[in-house]
Amino acid sequence: MTEDRTPAVAENPEAGGEEQPQEFKGRKNGLYSGVSDELAASMKSGWADTELHGLEPVAQAPYAAERRARLSAAYPGERLVVPAGNLKVRANDSDYSFRAASEYVHLTGDQTEDAVLVAEPTGDAGHVFGLYLLPRSDRENGEFWLDGYGELWVGRRHSLAEQEQLLGLPARDVRRAAEELADRAKSGTVPTRIVRGHDAGLEAALADVLDADKDAEFKEFLSGLRLVKDEWEIGELRAACAATVNGFTDVVRELGQAVATSERWIEGTFWRRARVEGNDVGYGSICAAGAHATTLHWVRNDGAVRPGELLLLDAGVETHTLYTADVTRTLPINGRFSELQRKIYQAVYDAQEAGIAAVKPGARFRDFHDASQRVLAERLLAWGLLDPSLYDVEKVLELGLQRRWTLHGTGHMLGLDVHDCAHSRREEHVDALLVPGMVLTVEPGLYFQEDDLTVPAEYRGIGVRIEDDILVTADGNENLSAGLPRRAEDVEAWMASLA
Repeated sequence: MTEDRTPAVAENPEAGGEEQPQEFKGRKNGLYSGVSDELAASMKSGWADTELHGLEPVAQAPYAAERRARLSAAYPGERLVVPAGNLKVRANDSDYSFRAASEYVHLTGDQTEDAVLVAEPTGDAGHVFGLYLLPRSDRENGEFWLDGYGELWVGRRHSLAEQEQLLGLPARDVRRAAEELADRAKSGTVPTRIVRGHDAGLEAALADVLDADKDAEFKEFLSGLRLVKDEWEIGELRAACAATVNGFTDVVRELGQAVATSERWIEGTFWRRARVEGNDVGYGSICAAGAHATTLHWVRNDGAVRPGELLLLDAGVETHTLYTADVTRTLPINGRFSELQRKIYQAVYDAQEAGIAAVKPGARFRDFHDASQRVLAERLLAWGLLDPSLYDVEKVLELGLQRRWTLHGTGHMLGLDVHDCAHSRREEHVDALLVPGMVLTVEPGLYFQEDDLTVPAEYRGIGVRIEDDILVTADGNENLSAGLPRRAEDVEAWMASLA
């Protein structure tokens, strides 16, 4: 990383051309103490006009407009503020990669930091929507080369005019947003709601007019707005699953290097595919070999990869538009399941089959979970891990005794977030009926901890999960991640073909 970002004296365009000190983000111990008048003058001139014209709207623009229309209908007469969020510091003066808030992305198709979508109510119970965005960095005041977030440091931003063409919304300079919104909110009687947790500066500016309960309900609504995917979103999830299949294939081809190194090789191999075909991974990849597979969210990925053990790989590619897959396969590292591994794997496969079969329009969201858990409870009884002289399957499920080894729910909604729609109202999500366009995971598992004295020693340290991304269709369901084999014999044949 290059070293110096110095402050400068620059022209303030709002001060009538008068020279004003302009402070930009720089390092305390930078090597340059300032900018000469001659250098400042040189940097202001000699640059080509790079403004882009005739841009086509982004693919999701018409779909985002439909979502905004539904939002407008739900909150007549109210001002609605949806921030994208700000950069977060990783260490000192380096930031984490920015990921815009899902609510903002869903309603705009934009992914830029510091941005804000605002819906201003109109007299006819509708809204006028507009964006606050960062314009291109200023060449007159030196921002483009002196500021740590200037164009020559982090890359070119779209101009406001370009963004208007791409997104189909009017755009203003976001550096005016807090003041302008606060003035509007305080000078009128229009109630204001904001999606909290993404932009502390905006929340502080509007603090006097906000209501925490109303803001929480607003977040619930926006989360619920994503429960049913439109055709464009389904296409993005298909692409995410296809790229994820390629990532799993890469991993199997490179298992030899993972055996020679560690789980980190698996993580890096999948991440490379995610960056080549998409934006990133949709969540921290779980590359759990051996007993690490019994830890549900094992993301340290620093363990050994040993032939004879299992690899539980839970990973998903996030598309350039931020829709993510979420797929898990449990693979025999040497390409062949042992007898016990196969028995446990088959139980989880049968449970997943039962769960997938329960995904259809009109079914309860809970049905696929109940179907999968029933199969696993039956196997635990048949294996004697639960005493059949004390319990039948109904009693096991009533008491939740199978959860010692199944641990988690059998699936969740999927979309812009890996656990999508998580803030939606319970009655329209967990307690609701499935409808076409919903996308969810079905992911049963069995996990026998290394220190679990209630199971035979040979079970200990074995973890198995199988997960697929399932679209609810008009007549049933479609497995979007079916490109990866699931049956034990098919997994073995697939791995052999890639060796």
